[in-house]
Amino acid sequence: MKMLIKLAARSAWNRRFTLGLILLAIALSTTLLLGIERIRHDVRESFSQSVSGTDLVVGARTSSVQLMLYAIFHIGGATNNIGWESAQKLAHNPAVAWTIPLSLGDSHRGFPVLATNGDYFTHFHYGDKQALRFSAGQPFHDVFQTVLGADVAQQLHYKIGDHITLSHGSGSANLTEHADKPFVVSGILASTGTPVDRTVHIGLDAMEAIHLDWEGGAPIKGLMIPSEMVKKFDLTPKTVTAVLVGLKNRASVFALQRAIADDKDDPQMAVLPGVALDELWQVVGVGEKALLAVSAMVVVVGLAGLVSSILASLGERRRELAILRSVGAHPIDIFFLLALEGFVVMLVGVLMGIVLLNLAILVLGPLLASEFGFALHPALPTVGELLLLLWTIIGGLIASLLPGLRAYRLSLSDGLTPRV
Repeated sequence: MKMLIKLAARSAWNRRFTLGLILLAIALSTTLLLGIERIRHDVRESFSQSVSGTDLVVGARTSSVQLMLYAIFHIGGATNNIGWESAQKLAHNPAVAWTIPLSLGDSHRGFPVLATNGDYFTHFHYGDKQALRFSAGQPFHDVFQTVLGADVAQQLHYKIGDHITLSHGSGSANLTEHADKPFVVSGILASTGTPVDRTVHIGLDAMEAIHLDWEGGAPIKGLMIPSEMVKKFDLTPKTVTAVLVGLKNRASVFALQRAIADDKDDPQMAVLPGVALDELWQVVGVGEKALLAVSAMVVVVGLAGLVSSILASLGERRRELAILRSVGAHPIDIFFLLALEGFVVMLVGVLMGIVLLNLAILVLGPLLASEFGFALHPALPTVGELLLLLWTIIGGLIASLLPGLRAYRLSLSDGLTPRV
C-alpha cells in the first residue's frame, strides 16, 4: 500500500497543473462560504452591540424596526418627531433615571449629524455596557462646537480645532450648506465599532441655531442671522427625533411603555432595543440566508469540478491503473487511491480557503471598516464555521467516491488496451 500511495503521489505531481486549478477553485469556494458566514456573524454582533444599557427607545409612532434604524443606526428618516415638552415630561417621570434626546436630519459629507446634549457622553453605552471615550479633546460646551466619531475624523483627516460646515438633509448630493455657521471640532471619540464612529455630534441648541433663518427646508430669502447673534434667540428645541431612556428599575419598563403608548397629547411609541433588534435581524436574515445559499452552491460547483476533472482524467490514466493492477494492486486498492486523491485535494483546498480568507481580511479589513462600518479580524474558524467546513469536507469525501467507483469497475484488459 505504501508503494501504491507513493505512485499515486507521483501521478498527482505529473498532473499538478490540473490539480492546482481544482485546488484553487475549491479554495476560492471555501473562502466565499466562510467569508459570508464571517461577515454575517460580525454584522449581527455589531448590530447587537450598537446600544447597551438603554431600556427604551421612544419616538413618534411608526414600526419598531424603523424607529431603531433611524434612532440607533441613523439610517433613513423619521416619519415624525415628538415634542420637546413630551421629551421633558418623560425625563421627569419618577421611574426614569436618565434620558438622551436625539435629533437627526442634517449631514456632513455623507456622515449623519446627531444633535443631542451632554447626557449622551455620560449615559450612552455600547457593546458590554462600555461608555464612550474621547481619543482627543472634550465634549462640546459652546453652540458651534462638534464632536466627531472615530471614522469621520480618520476618513476626513480632521483634528481638534478644525472647522467644518454642515449640510441640510441627509446624503451627499445637491445639499445646501449651512456655510454661514461653521463648527469647530472640540472632541474626537475613540473607535466603538458602532454607528457612533460614523456620526457628527452637535448640541441641540446648535441644531436650532443653524435653522434660525430657514423655513420649510430652505433658507429664508433676505434673512441671514450671523453666528455671533444666535445666542440672542431662544435655542430650546421644539421637537426631537427620539429619546433614549434609562430606568431606575427595569421592572417598570412595560408599565412605562404602556403609559407612553397611551399618551393622547403626543402620539408616541416606546420599543425595547433587544426586541426591536431581533425583529430587525429577522428582516435582514432573509438576505443573509440567500447569500449563504449562493455560497453553498458555489461550493457544490467546486465539488462538481473536482469530480468531473478526476473522472475526465481516468481516460488518460487507464494504462497507469492497468499497470498498477498488473503489479498486484487489487480493484479495492485502486478505488482507495482514487478516493484518497479526491479527498486530499478537497482537504488541502479547504485549508487553503481558510488561509485565503484570513489574508483577504488582513488586506481588505480596514477598507470594509471604513466603507461599511463593520470590522473583520483574522481568526481561526468559529464553531459555526467549523460545522460548515465539516459538511463541505463530507461532501468532498462523498464526491471523491465517484471517481474511485469508476476506477474500480475498469477491467484489467480494458486498461491494457485503451480505446483511442
